[in-house]
Amino acid sequence: MLTPSAIGTAIAAHRIRERRRWHAIFLFLLIALVSFVLDVATGPSMLSPAAVVSSIFRIGDSDAMTDAIVMSLRLPMALMALVVGAALGAGGAQMQTLLNNPMASPYTLGMAAAAGFGAALSLYFGGFGLEPMISVPLGAFIFSMLAAAFLFALSAMRRVSGETIILGGIALLFLFQSLLSLLQFLSSPELAQQILFWLFGSLTKTTWPTLAITAGVTFVSCLILLGYSWKLAALRMGEARAASLGVNVSRLRIEVLAVVAIMTATATSFVGVIGFIGLVAPHIARMVVGEDQRFYLPMSLLAGAVMLSAASVLSKSIVPGALFPVGIITAIVGVPFLLWLIFARKRSL
Repeated sequence: MLTPSAIGTAIAAHRIRERRRWHAIFLFLLIALVSFVLDVATGPSMLSPAAVVSSIFRIGDSDAMTDAIVMSLRLPMALMALVVGAALGAGGAQMQTLLNNPMASPYTLGMAAAAGFGAALSLYFGGFGLEPMISVPLGAFIFSMLAAAFLFALSAMRRVSGETIILGGIALLFLFQSLLSLLQFLSSPELAQQILFWLFGSLTKTTWPTLAITAGVTFVSCLILLGYSWKLAALRMGEARAASLGVNVSRLRIEVLAVVAIMTATATSFVGVIGFIGLVAPHIARMVVGEDQRFYLPMSLLAGAVMLSAASVLSKSIVPGALFPVGIITAIVGVPFLLWLIFARKRSL
């Protein structure tokens, strides 16, 4: 039987763990802010962090050229890196929790590849009579949601496990990548070059309106996902136990997948296919704060934002004056991490 002193000791230890988790979240928030300032400062015309802060907050005297570079060119891209990274990190975290599989992410489930194919298809057919700024993101969004609808159908079937949904997503990934390769093969060199934008992912076409749309959808989606925290925490104990606690597992899968699909489809429709953020960021969050959903989701969100923002800085720093697609940078970082994850899991078996 537990004594009052033992209970008090356990409560005190729990509060210490919670404070440490909050400290870790605030640390990642600080890192995200530093990376954001460096992202705005980095580019062909290097700016000092002080000049960036002065231009953003209108502190002191700043010249018109610096203001134009910061406010019109670099600030939307730097903010988009944070927002898209957060969307992919949060989406990957909830997918891994929902399917109880560390390999789940918007990329491995095929939604990102579907978005890339939808954008490429729109480019191939000339936008179907619409302006490219409208038709390309719209095509990416529609095909990403079609891929999500396939996953919804799998989730609604009886006796379908998380592993089956993962396999279905991988099948979609290979299908849409093959279709993308076919479009590249059939396209002219100029069109194939445009399609490469969606294959590698880039922040260069960010505008204030697209940033506002992506940020709004991500914010609302993350609030909704936080509302599922208790049900997802129960699901981590097993589907049978979650069902005994009153959780409708099939309905939960469909609802969470729908929110994640809308959030990630919106993000990828404007920046292209960016892999590994949704896979790696949740693992970083899990190692730092554990799987308590109150901390796990915010940390996954921040880890994804930090990763993509840092990748944006690196993409502009590797070769001065050149801009590498951020998708290449995230893949270079993500592949070694994925290999480590595979071998670490193998050793634990």
